[in-house]
Amino acid sequence: MGNGFIIWALVAALSAFTLRFALQILNSRRSRKRAVGFFHPYTNDGGGGERVLWCAVKAIQEESPDLDCFIYTGDHDASPQSLMVRAVDRFGVKLLHPPKVVHLYKRKWIEETTYPRFTMIGQSLGSVYLSWEALCYLTPQYYLDTSGHAFTYPLARIFGCKVICYTHYPTISLDMLSRVRDRSSMYNNDALIARSIWLSRFKIIYYNLFSRIYGFVGSCAHLAMVNSSWTQTHIEKLWKIPHRTKRVYPPCDTSGLQVLPLERPTETPKIISVAQFRPEKAHTLQLEAFSVAIGKLDPYLPRPKLQFVGSCRNKSDEERLQNLKNKAVELKIDADVEFHKNIAYRDLVELLGDAFAGIHSMVDEHFGISVVEYMAAGAIPIAHNSAGPKMDIVLEEDGQQTGFLARSLDEYADAILNVMQMPETERLKMAMAARKRARRFSEQRFYEDFKAAIRPILTHKSK
Repeated sequence: MGNGFIIWALVAALSAFTLRFALQILNSRRSRKRAVGFFHPYTNDGGGGERVLWCAVKAIQEESPDLDCFIYTGDHDASPQSLMVRAVDRFGVKLLHPPKVVHLYKRKWIEETTYPRFTMIGQSLGSVYLSWEALCYLTPQYYLDTSGHAFTYPLARIFGCKVICYTHYPTISLDMLSRVRDRSSMYNNDALIARSIWLSRFKIIYYNLFSRIYGFVGSCAHLAMVNSSWTQTHIEKLWKIPHRTKRVYPPCDTSGLQVLPLERPTETPKIISVAQFRPEKAHTLQLEAFSVAIGKLDPYLPRPKLQFVGSCRNKSDEERLQNLKNKAVELKIDADVEFHKNIAYRDLVELLGDAFAGIHSMVDEHFGISVVEYMAAGAIPIAHNSAGPKMDIVLEEDGQQTGFLARSLDEYADAILNVMQMPETERLKMAMAARKRARRFSEQRFYEDFKAAIRPILTHKSK
């Protein structure tokens, strides 16, 4: 009798929950707003992803003025006016009018610190919970994810939304699987796991299972825009929707930077590094390579300065920044290194205008907006020899070399030395070729390609 009552109570509770769930979705579908909801929980990360967000909002405003643009954000201090001002101050993007804001209060469920283990699946499931909060508050006709949260797409479709995404990089890639199989230690493969055969085997099973689920949820997108050849290759293999996948290079401020003079101050040659202070950006490698290069530099040449420019999203990023400062002291190059955190866009342009070279060291950087910005500004790029920089960006232009690609610490150090020791005429010739190539990735090109990709979705009448 007791057990029967408990089972009955559980069934009743589950039925009530399911009914409430179904009614919520039904009501939300009925009250769908003719609008575009941009799922971008961090509107203050300061990186290339945020630039894409604001350019995408502007593109929608230009293409379909009758559509309202809502931003789903976990930044509680964000307001329509402050976001519009931020888009101009940080990225030089002038929106036609302020976007509307939907504040989210469950963002902790997508933070990596919430999941010390099984981070990928934890954050992915957490994003579903966060998107439930977003869609229950406001259900748009078009759900546009600009943060790579593919697990939210099936839910958005259940709510009756047309799902559009701009994917910067796959949550899991075939390269990640290969590294686990090869037992290579990296920021996304702990050294303890890499050393263990059994833990590596378990992680391979986990990654394979995750990749299958990721392939399914990603395939729910009505339109998947990707930012590079590398990302397109992986997304098409994982999601298997090539007919709905379009390559749209991200918006780079090539027009504003193209006007900077190519001549640079020679008293203290500057090398700039523009990237968020995240582990995958490999800032420590840059510091170490810079230290090696200084040690090999001819004494008659002026001593260069390395300038780190980036944003901090959270406490972990702040700690990484402090660790970099400590590392500079340890390497005895702290007098030759500067750190610029969360600076305004106009200040970034000024720093780029003085830089001889720009350094980038992320392995499998999906695209590399900062690399394009270096080239447009006239700074010789020194980028990692993989993914976006290798496949799309640092390629010859009219038969002329446009920069350097490197993998190891020594290769980076040699590239820094090459730039520092390069005759001025040769440097100007390379900088001009790099600047010309950068025009392929202009902000205007993004607007044209983005609008062309979304136009069929926006003009198609929903049933």
